[in-house]
Amino acid sequence: MFERDYIVEIVGEFARRVGLALRRALDGDQTGVADAEREVADLLELDPQVALALAPDSLVTMMVLSGMGDAVASYVCYALERVARLYDRAGDEDLAGLRHLQAKAVAESFGCDPEAVPEGFEDLEL
Repeated sequence: MFERDYIVEIVGEFARRVGLALRRALDGDQTGVADAEREVADLLELDPQVALALAPDSLVTMMVLSGMGDAVASYVCYALERVARLYDRAGDEDLAGLRHLQAKAVAESFGCDPEAVPEGFEDLEL
């Protein structure tokens, strides 16, 4: 019970922080995308530069090893896909492509839908 409460708290805080970062990015704040990416890395307890440079399969492996992969997969998938769309809008095809592939790998490995909107992100459709 305690472990479940802890995971629910972690996921809730992650959703809140990523939501704020993505909202800032949508409003034109260039740091919003980097902050959203940093939140994904922090959730997995990885250095942001390392985590987000990982090949898609390696990112999935790190999620599995974190022990929280199943609990956070839909949120991570959603965040990565929305960050990819923001990179697309900015014309950064390389980072957009990597984030799309990472989101796809998370979706396939954990059985989540990258188009599904997790709780807390309902007003962030990009």
